Amino acid sequence: MPRRRAPVLTAATVLAAAVVAAGCDGPTPADLFLVQRDGDVPGAKLTLRLTDDGGAYCNETKRYELTSAQLITAREIRGELDGRKDEDVGLAEKHITLKPGSISTYNYKVRSENGSVAFADTSPHQPQTFYRLAQLTREVATQNCHLAR
Repeated sequence: MPRRRAPVLTAATVLAAAVVAAGCDGPTPADLFLVQRDGDVPGAKLTLRLTDDGGAYCNETKRYELTSAQLITAREIRGELDGRKDEDVGLAEKHITLKPGSISTYNYKVRSENGSVAFADTSPHQPQTFYRLAQLTREVATQNCHLAR
């Protein structure tokens, strides 16, 4: 019985396999939402983009990874912003804009697929979603992106 030889990999074959594995020119992950935060304290200004594959981008820097819990929370918030079903109107589709309370530290503008919302940390009559969004924004900024605020 003849002996079989192992195939020889050329440098071009290895390079082609690496390009395919790296996913060059592949689709980009879908955004969950984009948060633009500003305020009167140092470090308040922030642009935070969260993606459905677990990515966080603070101020257009490199990618940081969300924890599983953060990704679940972000997806829940996205559902509340955009609505969960075809007949369910989300907060962003309503384009809710709330005025700040008497003393505010942070202002938020949030854009998702179906629209946008705007509020401040002290806006009266906020839906619970806005509090959760502000909390997630601060958590990702400080823990994942290593920012002061």
